[in-house]
Amino acid sequence: MSTTTTPATTTAPPTDEALSARFRPLFDRIAAGASERERDHRLPTAEIRELAAAGFGALRVPVAFGGAGATLPQLFRLLTELAAADSNIPQALRGHFALVEDRLVARSGPRDVWLERFGRGEIAGNSWTEVGSVQVGDVITKVTPDPAGGFRITGQKYYSTGSIFADWIDTYAERTDTGERVIAIVDAHQDGVTHTDDWNGFGQQTTGSGTSTFRDAHVGADDVVLFDERFKYQTAFYQAVLLSVLAGSVLAAEREIALEVRGRTRVFSHGNADTFAADPQILQVVGEVSAAGFAAEAIVARAAEALQGAYEGASLDDAEDERRNDRAELATAQAQVALTSLATQATSHLFDALAASGVSTTKNLDRHWRNARTAGSHNPWVFKARIVGDHAVNGVEPPRVWAIGATRR
Repeated sequence: MSTTTTPATTTAPPTDEALSARFRPLFDRIAAGASERERDHRLPTAEIRELAAAGFGALRVPVAFGGAGATLPQLFRLLTELAAADSNIPQALRGHFALVEDRLVARSGPRDVWLERFGRGEIAGNSWTEVGSVQVGDVITKVTPDPAGGFRITGQKYYSTGSIFADWIDTYAERTDTGERVIAIVDAHQDGVTHTDDWNGFGQQTTGSGTSTFRDAHVGADDVVLFDERFKYQTAFYQAVLLSVLAGSVLAAEREIALEVRGRTRVFSHGNADTFAADPQILQVVGEVSAAGFAAEAIVARAAEALQGAYEGASLDDAEDERRNDRAELATAQAQVALTSLATQATSHLFDALAASGVSTTKNLDRHWRNARTAGSHNPWVFKARIVGDHAVNGVEPPRVWAIGATRR
């Protein structure tokens, strides 16, 4: 039998209606400032703190620890809705929700203390990718036992999304004494930790991604856990957050294209109606964007169901647990292949309907395409398409963990 069990709960999950009523007013306020924040490159620090104070970061935390006890489908539905308000924020919280999930199903290290912290509104960031010409599989960031107690961590990471907003940083490292690959959960509020907002992509510009540097920073004795005991569906989970970002970008594009078409007074002489809002060809384009949003939400929901199955599989026998985790990895890969092209095409359609006025930098409507294209560039879908095909043809299960780096020679 599996040694892992899902945490016991004494209350039923909240209803979708209750969660929407709780968070939708906050999402509306976030949406109102999203374009201006991106245009001014103002990080959503206040918005993320407001979400945390409202309990958004504790959605998956059991009620007994101050959370909402939400299911994974509920989490990803809300992440999609938040992404429709500002697609940068769910990605900034990607590492946070992954660490929450890991501690929720923890096989080693403290569990309850972390759930209590998350229940109080503390936020985690993500710091995994090494900087520079590190070879595939190598880990340059090191954790060393401290004779005074606990550990010390030294290294530098890029793509450390959300860490600039965080209280804690989920960091991939290697122990110098044992050579084991570990996760070090680092207190972000200490002199040995610095963050630089140096992500220079043309989209997702306010996720706070960039470089995190650790210089002999302290790590608690219980806050270094074996990477091999990380929750099994972690990569599928990370990908599902990006799926929510993509779906939210489409929904935001749908909202804004409908608003722009409804309010437009100028028409083309070779158009089909006296008003833009009545032109059947323009309505067709808007309809295609709306349909893409519908499909995107459905894709995220299917992937989230597979993740929920993986979460619940931890309390079943080993064979079923493995099968459910393989299914979650495959589902998110299939979803990524389908949704990347769907989202980039749908957000590009915005300009087909609005013509030259749609490219106004003041309106900043191009951010939806830029954000979708950027989110779709992580974990290249072309490799996932091959993996999905290999499963369909040869029955090969998808890999659950991968790395990036220079080729070994």
